[in-house]
Amino acid sequence: MNKISSLFNIKYPIIQGGMIWNSGYKLASAVSNAGGLGLIGAGSMYPEILREHIQKCQKETTNPFGVNVPMLYPNVEEILKIIVDEGVKIVFTSAGNPKIWTPYLKENGITVVHVVSSTTFALKAQEAGVDAVVAEGFEAGGHNGREETTTFALIPMVKEKITIPLIAAGGIATGNGMLAAMVLGADGVQMGSRFAASIESSAHDNFKESIVSSKEGDTQLTLKELAPVRLLKNKFYQEVQALYANGATKEDLIQLLGRARAKRGMFEGDLDNGELEIGQIAGLIHDILPVHQIIDNIIAEYQLAQKESAKWTF
Repeated sequence: MNKISSLFNIKYPIIQGGMIWNSGYKLASAVSNAGGLGLIGAGSMYPEILREHIQKCQKETTNPFGVNVPMLYPNVEEILKIIVDEGVKIVFTSAGNPKIWTPYLKENGITVVHVVSSTTFALKAQEAGVDAVVAEGFEAGGHNGREETTTFALIPMVKEKITIPLIAAGGIATGNGMLAAMVLGADGVQMGSRFAASIESSAHDNFKESIVSSKEGDTQLTLKELAPVRLLKNKFYQEVQALYANGATKEDLIQLLGRARAKRGMFEGDLDNGELEIGQIAGLIHDILPVHQIIDNIIAEYQLAQKESAKWTF
């Protein structure tokens, strides 16, 4: 049996990224009901809102689901206590040192996965005792690694160094991409952008439409001085670039960014002044579909690609 399917007790080794402002209980439960692993994105939720989403997700699915927790947030201790209290059994951590909270989670019977952007961090996560890692390439949307290593290069390099299961992320939205990642050494895949453009995503319809209308080259990694983030090139992005052209300081960037830019863009639908976080693969996403159809399509594409690849002889 596939290592990731076995680890999480799911049908398909497909994990939905725990994206801020996109990944509420409706999306997470739909992915889990369709045979993947749904993740609630705690990064955009106050603790009690997270509790509410966990409880609603438990009512909507009897299948495994998890919570994604960015560890850089000041209330992380309260968030993790809620996760333990509510009986969540899978946690994906990111943006922090996995050594700090992995022992606590493991002691409470939770399967822990950490998101990394390099071989160095993958090894540190393995040493911290996590059960698997997500290796996320430079193509990914949202906050990204500083190394700028692409998924195609990152996955085999991480695979060479670690012994725990490996999940590939960044630039994967199709069955073909899933097969490619697994040929390179991944045991499963995590997809964010494809599920952001789903019926069940909690993102605003304006943002979903901007995803499917985007083309190759419409995203860019920026704000590296703060926290590297891949954005659609809207009015806010152009304002950032104008600051750079005028020799912006870190303080200038912080002032422009302000607060709640991501919420304004992705959740409230302000396509001009909001932060629109999405991956490069958005140029290959052309429709907003229900989750079950997305997963059915991915599996059908994967199986067809497997058959087609068997014909390649030299």
